[in-house]
Amino acid sequence: MKIAVTGGTGRLGGRVVELLTAAGGPEVVALNSRTAAYDDPAALLAAFSGVDTLVFVSSDGEAARVVVHHRNVLDAATAAGVGHVVLLSGLDVALDSPFCYAFTNGDTERMLRASGLAYSIVRAGLFAEFFLGLVRGAGDQVALPAADARVSLVARDDVARCLAALALGTPTNREHDVTGPESLTVAEVVAKAGFAHAETSVAEFGATLARGGEEPWWVYAYCSMFESIRQGRWERVSDAVTALTGRPARPV
Repeated sequence: MKIAVTGGTGRLGGRVVELLTAAGGPEVVALNSRTAAYDDPAALLAAFSGVDTLVFVSSDGEAARVVVHHRNVLDAATAAGVGHVVLLSGLDVALDSPFCYAFTNGDTERMLRASGLAYSIVRAGLFAEFFLGLVRGAGDQVALPAADARVSLVARDDVARCLAALALGTPTNREHDVTGPESLTVAEVVAKAGFAHAETSVAEFGATLARGGEEPWWVYAYCSMFESIRQGRWERVSDAVTALTGRPARPV
Protein backbone atom coordinates (compact mmCIF):
# COMPACT_ATOMS: atom_id res chain seq x y z
CA MET A 1 0.00 0.00 0.00
CA LYS A 2 1.32 3.43 -0.94
CA ILE A 3 0.07 6.58 0.79
CA ALA A 4 1.00 10.07 -0.42
CA VAL A 5 0.51 13.23 1.63
CA THR A 6 0.34 16.66 0.01
CA GLY A 7 2.00 19.35 2.09
CA GLY A 8 3.90 16.46 3.63
CA THR A 9 6.70 18.64 5.00
CA GLY A 10 4.41 21.21 6.63
CA ARG A 11 3.24 21.29 10.24
CA LEU A 12 0.05 19.31 9.66
CA GLY A 13 1.09 17.19 6.70
CA GLY A 14 4.42 16.43 8.33
CA ARG A 15 2.67 15.16 11.43
CA VAL A 16 0.41 12.95 9.28
CA VAL A 17 3.52 11.50 7.64
CA GLU A 18 5.04 10.80 11.08
CA LEU A 19 1.91 9.02 12.26
CA LEU A 20 1.59 6.93 9.11
CA THR A 21 5.26 5.99 9.18
CA ALA A 22 5.03 4.99 12.84
CA ALA A 23 2.06 2.75 12.02
CA GLY A 24 4.29 0.59 9.84
CA GLY A 25 3.20 -1.29 6.75
CA PRO A 26 2.36 1.25 4.06
CA GLU A 27 4.91 3.10 1.99
CA VAL A 28 4.51 6.78 2.87
CA VAL A 29 5.49 9.57 0.49
CA ALA A 30 5.71 13.17 1.73
CA LEU A 31 4.97 15.49 -1.19
CA ASN A 32 6.05 19.13 -1.15
CA SER A 33 6.29 22.16 -3.42
CA ARG A 34 9.42 20.76 -5.08
CA THR A 35 8.10 17.27 -5.82
CA ALA A 36 4.44 18.04 -6.49
CA ALA A 37 3.51 21.72 -6.51
CA TYR A 38 -0.21 22.41 -6.42
CA ASP A 39 0.13 24.57 -9.56
CA ASP A 40 2.00 21.90 -11.58
CA PRO A 41 -0.51 19.38 -12.99
CA ALA A 42 2.17 17.25 -14.69
CA ALA A 43 4.20 16.94 -11.49
CA LEU A 44 1.08 16.06 -9.51
CA LEU A 45 0.13 13.34 -11.98
CA ALA A 46 3.64 11.86 -11.82
CA ALA A 47 3.66 12.03 -8.02
CA PHE A 48 0.31 10.24 -7.75
CA SER A 49 1.32 7.34 -9.99
CA GLY A 50 0.89 4.09 -8.07
CA VAL A 51 -0.64 5.84 -5.04
CA ASP A 52 -3.39 3.89 -3.32
CA THR A 53 -4.42 6.57 -0.83
CA LEU A 54 -3.91 10.34 -1.05
CA VAL A 55 -4.08 12.50 2.07
CA PHE A 56 -5.02 15.83 0.54
CA VAL A 57 -3.91 18.64 2.86
CA SER A 58 -5.34 21.84 1.48
CA SER A 59 -3.36 24.60 -0.21
CA ASP A 60 -3.14 28.14 1.16
CA GLY A 61 -3.21 31.72 -0.08
CA GLU A 62 -5.79 33.68 -2.04
CA ALA A 63 -9.05 31.78 -2.46
CA ALA A 64 -9.13 31.92 -6.28
CA ARG A 65 -5.66 30.41 -6.44
CA VAL A 66 -6.60 27.73 -3.91
CA VAL A 67 -9.57 26.71 -6.06
CA VAL A 68 -7.24 26.17 -9.03
CA HIS A 69 -4.74 24.26 -6.88
CA HIS A 70 -7.39 21.94 -5.53
CA ARG A 71 -8.84 21.24 -8.95
CA ASN A 72 -5.34 20.39 -10.19
CA VAL A 73 -4.90 17.90 -7.35
CA LEU A 74 -8.23 16.18 -7.91
CA ASP A 75 -7.81 16.07 -11.69
CA ALA A 76 -4.41 14.41 -11.23
CA ALA A 77 -5.74 11.99 -8.61
CA THR A 78 -8.55 10.97 -10.96
CA ALA A 79 -6.20 10.53 -13.91
CA ALA A 80 -3.76 8.50 -11.79
CA GLY A 81 -6.50 6.21 -10.50
CA VAL A 82 -5.95 6.94 -6.81
CA GLY A 83 -8.11 4.54 -4.81
CA HIS A 84 -8.95 6.70 -1.77
CA VAL A 85 -8.72 10.46 -1.17
CA VAL A 86 -8.69 11.66 2.44
CA LEU A 87 -9.50 15.36 2.16
CA LEU A 88 -8.88 18.06 4.74
CA SER A 89 -11.78 20.51 4.61
CA GLY A 90 -13.33 22.92 7.10
CA LEU A 91 -16.35 22.99 9.34
CA ASP A 92 -17.83 25.90 7.36
CA VAL A 93 -18.42 24.97 3.71
CA ALA A 94 -21.72 26.78 3.20
CA LEU A 95 -22.25 28.67 -0.05
CA ASP A 96 -23.89 31.54 1.85
CA SER A 97 -21.01 31.88 4.32
CA PRO A 98 -19.06 35.16 4.44
CA PHE A 99 -15.82 33.21 5.05
CA CYS A 100 -13.59 33.28 1.98
CA TYR A 101 -12.41 29.68 2.42
CA ALA A 102 -15.90 28.29 2.93
CA PHE A 103 -16.37 28.42 -0.82
CA THR A 104 -12.97 26.89 -1.63
CA ASN A 105 -13.53 24.00 0.77
CA GLY A 106 -17.08 23.47 -0.40
CA ASP A 107 -16.03 23.60 -4.05
CA THR A 108 -13.32 21.00 -3.39
CA GLU A 109 -15.78 18.71 -1.65
CA ARG A 110 -18.27 19.00 -4.51
CA MET A 111 -15.58 18.28 -7.09
CA LEU A 112 -14.34 15.27 -5.13
CA ARG A 113 -17.82 13.77 -4.92
CA ALA A 114 -18.38 14.36 -8.64
CA SER A 115 -15.04 12.77 -9.56
CA GLY A 116 -16.14 9.23 -8.73
CA LEU A 117 -13.12 8.80 -6.44
CA ALA A 118 -13.66 7.01 -3.13
CA TYR A 119 -13.18 9.49 -0.32
CA SER A 120 -13.23 10.40 3.35
CA ILE A 121 -13.57 14.07 4.32
CA VAL A 122 -12.31 15.67 7.54
CA ARG A 123 -14.17 18.91 8.22
CA ALA A 124 -11.89 20.41 10.81
CA GLY A 125 -12.74 23.17 13.25
CA LEU A 126 -10.46 26.16 13.65
CA PHE A 127 -7.02 25.06 14.78
CA ALA A 128 -6.42 25.95 18.42
CA GLU A 129 -2.78 26.81 17.73
CA PHE A 130 -3.74 29.23 14.97
CA PHE A 131 -6.49 30.92 16.98
CA LEU A 132 -4.41 31.23 20.15
CA GLY A 133 -1.64 32.71 18.01
CA LEU A 134 -4.06 35.47 16.99
CA VAL A 135 -4.93 36.02 20.64
CA ARG A 136 -1.32 36.19 21.81
CA GLY A 137 -0.39 38.59 19.04
CA ALA A 138 -3.12 41.08 19.90
CA GLY A 139 -1.57 42.65 23.01
CA ASP A 140 -2.58 42.67 26.67
CA GLN A 141 -6.19 43.48 25.86
CA VAL A 142 -7.41 41.31 23.00
CA ALA A 143 -9.96 43.08 20.80
CA LEU A 144 -11.72 40.56 18.57
CA PRO A 145 -15.03 41.05 16.71
CA ALA A 146 -16.73 37.92 18.00
CA ALA A 147 -19.72 39.26 19.98
CA ASP A 148 -21.00 36.33 22.09
CA ALA A 149 -20.18 33.69 19.46
CA ARG A 150 -18.74 30.34 20.41
CA VAL A 151 -15.99 28.29 18.78
CA SER A 152 -14.95 24.66 19.10
CA LEU A 153 -11.17 24.85 18.63
CA VAL A 154 -9.36 21.65 17.69
CA ALA A 155 -5.71 20.77 18.24
CA ARG A 156 -3.70 20.36 15.03
CA ASP A 157 -2.42 17.01 16.27
CA ASP A 158 -5.99 15.72 16.70
CA VAL A 159 -6.74 16.62 13.09
CA ALA A 160 -3.54 14.87 11.98
CA ARG A 161 -4.49 11.75 13.93
CA CYS A 162 -7.90 11.66 12.26
CA LEU A 163 -6.42 12.09 8.77
CA ALA A 164 -3.92 9.29 9.44
CA ALA A 165 -6.59 6.97 10.85
CA LEU A 166 -8.82 7.48 7.83
CA ALA A 167 -5.87 6.96 5.44
CA LEU A 168 -5.17 3.59 7.02
CA GLY A 169 -8.80 2.50 6.69
CA THR A 170 -11.29 1.98 3.92
CA PRO A 171 -13.14 4.93 2.35
CA THR A 172 -16.11 6.13 4.38
CA ASN A 173 -17.54 8.21 1.50
CA ARG A 174 -18.83 10.78 3.98
CA GLU A 175 -17.82 13.82 6.01
CA HIS A 176 -16.47 13.76 9.58
CA ASP A 177 -16.75 16.91 11.71
CA VAL A 178 -13.47 16.98 13.65
CA THR A 179 -13.72 19.47 16.51
CA GLY A 180 -12.51 20.12 20.00
CA PRO A 181 -14.37 18.65 22.98
CA GLU A 182 -16.18 21.85 23.96
CA SER A 183 -17.64 25.01 22.54
CA LEU A 184 -16.41 28.18 24.25
CA THR A 185 -17.15 31.85 23.73
CA VAL A 186 -14.25 33.75 22.24
CA ALA A 187 -14.03 35.70 25.50
CA GLU A 188 -13.61 32.40 27.38
CA VAL A 189 -10.86 31.31 24.98
CA VAL A 190 -9.06 34.63 25.50
CA ALA A 191 -9.37 34.30 29.27
CA LYS A 192 -7.96 30.75 29.18
CA ALA A 193 -4.94 32.18 27.34
CA GLY A 194 -4.43 34.66 30.18
CA PHE A 195 -5.64 37.84 28.51
CA ALA A 196 -8.53 40.27 28.82
CA HIS A 197 -11.05 40.41 26.00
CA ALA A 198 -12.54 43.56 24.52
CA GLU A 199 -15.24 43.61 21.88
CA THR A 200 -14.63 45.48 18.64
CA SER A 201 -16.24 45.73 15.22
CA VAL A 202 -15.12 43.73 12.22
CA ALA A 203 -14.22 46.99 10.46
CA GLU A 204 -12.03 48.21 13.32
CA PHE A 205 -10.42 44.78 13.65
CA GLY A 206 -9.52 44.89 9.97
CA ALA A 207 -8.20 48.44 10.29
CA THR A 208 -6.00 47.37 13.20
CA LEU A 209 -4.57 44.50 11.15
CA ALA A 210 -3.88 46.84 8.24
CA ARG A 211 -2.16 49.40 10.48
CA GLY A 212 0.02 46.57 11.77
CA GLY A 213 1.21 45.83 8.24
CA GLU A 214 -0.92 42.79 7.43
CA GLU A 215 -1.35 42.08 3.73
CA PRO A 216 -4.76 43.07 2.29
CA TRP A 217 -5.70 39.49 1.42
CA TRP A 218 -5.14 38.26 4.97
CA VAL A 219 -7.00 41.24 6.42
CA TYR A 220 -9.96 40.14 4.32
CA ALA A 221 -9.50 36.47 5.25
CA TYR A 222 -9.38 37.16 8.99
CA CYS A 223 -12.33 39.55 8.88
CA SER A 224 -14.46 37.12 6.86
CA MET A 225 -13.53 34.36 9.30
CA PHE A 226 -14.82 36.39 12.23
CA GLU A 227 -18.01 37.19 10.32
CA SER A 228 -18.46 33.44 9.99
CA ILE A 229 -17.71 32.91 13.69
CA ARG A 230 -20.29 35.55 14.62
CA GLN A 231 -22.88 33.57 12.65
CA GLY A 232 -22.21 30.47 14.76
CA ARG A 233 -20.64 28.43 11.96
CA TRP A 234 -17.71 27.16 14.09
CA GLU A 235 -19.45 26.20 17.32
CA ARG A 236 -20.41 22.59 16.57
CA VAL A 237 -18.96 19.86 18.79
CA SER A 238 -18.58 16.27 17.67
CA ASP A 239 -16.98 13.09 19.02
CA ALA A 240 -15.28 12.23 15.72
CA VAL A 241 -11.76 12.42 17.19
CA THR A 242 -12.63 9.72 19.71
CA ALA A 243 -14.54 7.66 17.16
CA LEU A 244 -11.73 7.73 14.60
CA THR A 245 -8.67 7.49 16.84
CA GLY A 246 -9.87 5.91 20.09
CA ARG A 247 -8.61 8.91 22.09
CA PRO A 248 -10.61 12.01 23.04
CA ALA A 249 -9.92 15.43 21.59
CA ARG A 250 -7.69 17.73 23.59
CA PRO A 251 -9.26 20.70 25.38
CA VAL A 252 -8.07 24.25 24.66
